[in-house]
Order: sequence, then structure tokens, then C-alpha cells
Amino acid sequence: MLSTIEQTNLHIMPTYGRNDVVIVNGYGATCYDADGKKYIDFGSGIGTTSLGYCNDAWAEAVCEQVHKVQHTSNLFYHQPQAMLAEKLCAMTGYQKLFFGNSGAEANECAIKIARKYSFDRYGKGRHTIITLVNSFHGRTITTLSATGQDVFHNYFFPFTEGFKFAKANDIADLHDKLDDTVCGIMIEYVQGEGGVMALNPEFVAEIRKICDEKDILMIADEVQTGVGRTGKLLAGEHYQCKADITTLAKGIGGGLPIGVCLANQKCADVLGIGAHGSTFGGNPVVCAGAVKVLETLEQPGMLDGILEKSKFLRGQIAALDEVQEVSGLGMMIGIALKTKKASDVLKECLANGLLVLTAKDRVRLLPPLTISEEELKAGAEILCHVLK
Repeated sequence: MLSTIEQTNLHIMPTYGRNDVVIVNGYGATCYDADGKKYIDFGSGIGTTSLGYCNDAWAEAVCEQVHKVQHTSNLFYHQPQAMLAEKLCAMTGYQKLFFGNSGAEANECAIKIARKYSFDRYGKGRHTIITLVNSFHGRTITTLSATGQDVFHNYFFPFTEGFKFAKANDIADLHDKLDDTVCGIMIEYVQGEGGVMALNPEFVAEIRKICDEKDILMIADEVQTGVGRTGKLLAGEHYQCKADITTLAKGIGGGLPIGVCLANQKCADVLGIGAHGSTFGGNPVVCAGAVKVLETLEQPGMLDGILEKSKFLRGQIAALDEVQEVSGLGMMIGIALKTKKASDVLKECLANGLLVLTAKDRVRLLPPLTISEEELKAGAEILCHVLK
């Protein structure tokens, strides 16, 4: 009989650089492999299991909904979708939203809104979207086209036209990329796959100013930064900035697939019947779980607690001689090293019972937002041991 790893390698396309660990169960920020080895998880499924493994309230909501209705098409209505939409709009201040299944889908929706908004008002030719060098917006052909990293611009030609790339935090270069064809500017407040690098407040403020002056839509890709990851519900709050469109995914589902494209009053009704759609978008089971994620973040002191945990973890890491820089915001942490390779640190952490991630040449940490003090300290101890 084949092992799980052998079965996977035999039948699944080799598109992931997997580690030889078979995770079988977990609770909170702790999980176990097929051999019973224990791990503290500082990656949370690349920021997806925001409440950790098998959070009680989340699991109960999901299971309860599974026993009612697991799916119905968007040609009908259902309560979990309506409840989630109402709560998201109330908590974020946006007017309307579209549900998809991933961050890439949410970003595709944002791109379509920006282009149609401009077409409706100015006609053809105003379709260019400026994104940033080092950005990452998804793996569909169009969101790869919007991604500002040359490493992704290969093999799958021809790519979707209509994108320009400005250097992050370079206001002069941003203005150089502006012309009469631009309909949107799309950013990540913290470039996750690009090395966990936060944008400067002055740069973000300039983008907001340009968009207001030229009737260009500002799009914030908060697929990784949103839903409490940075200690605020939306990372834009750190910048006192509100984009016209914000996209969410990852953590909002608590581990189930969801994408959300939020739109303000200016562009809330751009997409009408037939202009966009998704078979599984806003699935009842996923929505029931997402409501519990938001209810958890609404609890008194929850967001402040995330910032406190982040402060502790960042302090532990920054004190190490091997660490050159600690980047990111909140519980989205990048670690630049002086002598070690991030890939080697990942392997050493794995051997010592800690799951971490990498982003370019940095170690990347995205612990569950609900991680306990005990788990946080245990994970930090392993990481510090490896980095020493």
C-alpha cells in the first residue's frame, strides 16, 4: 500500500515544493503529523486558518450548516450569505460586495470593476491598471499579468495586456506611469510574497490623492493583510486610507475557500446582472464559517491582543544577532537574515517542531490570530534556537 506522500506524488501535478510532513490533525496553533510528531504552526496555511485548527465555534457553525444546506446556486438566496455580507459591510464601511472562492478571483473582480467603471464614464481606451513592482495578485492569467515580478511572467504567453508596474514607495516613478489610459491603481499595503515589505504612508497617501483627482479607482489587495492579520480589521486603517475597492480571502474563511471584493458607493453598482458570476461564490457552509471569524474579531480586546502578540514575537526576533531586519505589520512578519538562508531555517524549524514560511530571501511568519500565549512562547523559543 502506498504512503500518503507516494499517493500524492503519483497522482497530483508537482506544482508545489512540499515538505515531507503529513499533517493529520490539530487544534489551535498546534498540529500533529502521521508519526505523532507535534508542531507549533507559525504559518497557518499561508495565513488562512486565522482562528487556528478546528476552532470550536467555527467548526460547530460549519458542521451545523452542512446538515442544513451545503450549496445552492446564486439564482436563489440563503441566510448565511446575507448575514456575512451585512456583517462585512457594517464592519468595513463598504456598500456592496461580490463573493468568489479565492484571492485571485477577488482580484479579477476588482480589475473588472475598475475597467467597467471607466468604460461606463469615459468609453474605450481607459483600461490600464498600475500595480507595483514586487507585487503578487494571483495565479490566473490576468492576475499573473497584474503581478509585478518577472519570475511569474514566463511560459504562459500571451499575458493579459493593460498593466504597468511602478516601483513601490517611489512617487516619481508612479507619476511617470500615469497617463490618460489609467483606470486603476492596485496595491498591497504589505507585499507578502514580495518579501513582507510594508508601503510608506506618504506613498499610499499620494496614491489616494491621485485617484481622487483623476477619477481613478484605488484597489487594495488585502488578501493576506486583511481580517485582523495586521492588528486592524483592514491594513488600510494603519494608513488612515480607504481604497475604493478592497479584496479579501485567506483568513476570512478560517480554512475554507472564499474571496471577497468590497466596493464603495462610487463603484458598488458597476457590475449588473450577467456582468460577473461564480458557481461556488458565497457558498452557505463557507459563509457560516466566515461569520464566526468576524464574530471572533469583534470580541473586546481581540485586535489589541493581536498587536500585543505581534509586539512580543517581534521583540524576541529582533534581539537576535542573526536578524538583520524585522518587516511587515502586526502578525505578518518578515525576517531578513545576515548569514543563514531562509530555506535552511525553514527546514531546521521543521525538524525542531515549528512550521514557518519563506518569502523571497526572508523567513515569513503568519501565526493564527488566536494563538495562545503558551503556543506563542513555545514557537518563539524554537525559532530563536534555530536562528542562534
